[in-house]
Amino acid sequence: MKKIIAALCISCASIGYSAAQNVNQNIVDKAQGAASAVSQTLSASSTALDKVNESMMKNMSVKMSGNADVDFIKMMLAHHKGAVDMAEVELQYGKDPEARKLAETIISAQQKEITEMQDWLKKHDSQ
Repeated sequence: MKKIIAALCISCASIGYSAAQNVNQNIVDKAQGAASAVSQTLSASSTALDKVNESMMKNMSVKMSGNADVDFIKMMLAHHKGAVDMAEVELQYGKDPEARKLAETIISAQQKEITEMQDWLKKHDSQ
């Protein structure tokens, strides 16, 4: 009887995990679809930012490994790369000196952290 209960618990847990993954992917898919629809009527800079955001959201949807450290670093890596891409769009289209300076600062800081995270993953990610 204990084996049956244990098997049922494991089955329920795996179904719950699978359902959560599907919900997360559905949210990302809907957000990407809405972003694509909006970009059709926007300026070149808005379209570029929309594409960067869509890519970042897709890349942040990593397959969870069960290792909080690895999952965190992988998601933050995608987030930081997205921030760099957004800052590059600002440098391409933006006119305000303060916003452009902030974009340059973001690129510099995020690139350093991207390198740190990539180095960390090389040491800790066994996948």
